[in-house]
Amino acid sequence: MDTVDVIGPAAARRAALAAQGFADARPSGPVTRRHLARLLDRIRLLQLDSVNVAVRAHYMPVYSRLGPYDPGLVDDAAWTHSARRPRLLVEYWAHEASLLPVVDWPLLLSGAKRAGWWRHYETLTAREPGLVDELLAAVKELGPVGAGTLETVLGAGAVRPKGASWWARSDVKRICEYLFGVGALTTGARVHFQRLYDLPERVLPPEVLATHPADPETSARTLVLQAAGALGVATEPDLRDYYRLGPAQSQRAVAELVDDGALEPVVVRGWRHPAYRLPGARIPRRVSARALLSPFDPLIWERARTERIFGFRYRIEIYVPEPQREYGYYVFPFLLDDALVARVDLKADRAAGVLRVPGAFAEPVESSVPAADRPRVVAELATALREMAAWQKLDGVVIGERGDLAAPLAQEI
Repeated sequence: MDTVDVIGPAAARRAALAAQGFADARPSGPVTRRHLARLLDRIRLLQLDSVNVAVRAHYMPVYSRLGPYDPGLVDDAAWTHSARRPRLLVEYWAHEASLLPVVDWPLLLSGAKRAGWWRHYETLTAREPGLVDELLAAVKELGPVGAGTLETVLGAGAVRPKGASWWARSDVKRICEYLFGVGALTTGARVHFQRLYDLPERVLPPEVLATHPADPETSARTLVLQAAGALGVATEPDLRDYYRLGPAQSQRAVAELVDDGALEPVVVRGWRHPAYRLPGARIPRRVSARALLSPFDPLIWERARTERIFGFRYRIEIYVPEPQREYGYYVFPFLLDDALVARVDLKADRAAGVLRVPGAFAEPVESSVPAADRPRVVAELATALREMAAWQKLDGVVIGERGDLAAPLAQEI
């Protein structure tokens, strides 16, 4: 019987950071489309989210790894294309709503991934086939086009009554979401973050369209392998979560990949569950990183894994009433070397032209860095905040009063 490697938690942490691109030097010159493509080959996903308190979620992971860059690089890769410059990214439900390489679109529509919340609108499409046909015809004529315009054009789905729930969507909106979910529509563009629908054949390359529908079993194995590459060392639930695969599908794919030698088991001391990695997965001897991380960064978006790897308990508090928040509304963990050493509540105040830091908190010594290194944490965090403000074209950083790092940060800034 082949022996299974046993590694320590520190090695697993460095493997995860290397897989996510934090063990590599940042580009020495301007960040280019080639840099972005290489990064996406590694992490595979940029999660989308509507919150825009500090910076849109899909821009931040690129910045955290590559440094200051023009966000238009992501916009261009995701929402514009031409014959000479094909689209690099497409929007679909992956971990959550995400931007992903166009070649992955058929994999996620193959049936390997569990159908999303939009499946509940299938009865509506069956009941209103004429509306579906009219909607597709309107998108073909007008696209890329928003759901609001389609509601007006089709004369369906009245505006929500005052006080109605956000979920009380019109039939047109519901059908748009369903058709997006099954791949009959995709995102042609976004304007002020509003999704504009278009037909896949006008957005995606012919070779990508030709591979849809893909085989679900093959797709599941491919997605698990990509998750393993992005995570470095991971349990089966970790691998499953990256693309939100079904448990049975993921477990079967992992077993088959292990049998084929494409995935190798590894024991991580202190982990309750078996772990896996790609053969030859990189474990650097040390990691010298400095990065502020969005709440939706793929390094930390699975909270149980984040706690297991970094000893860092993280919960987003957007929906927690303000008096009950422990750290703040939109909190960014701070990565220094191979540890999450602090967290800061951030807000881009564009009217005042400053990056506000209402709260700044050091992690407990036992879970991050020795007390003697705290002055370095403050200095490095101050530098990271100034760099982020400059990237966002803000004039400075204003430190608030909450947290044990607030006073020393204010002195450093």
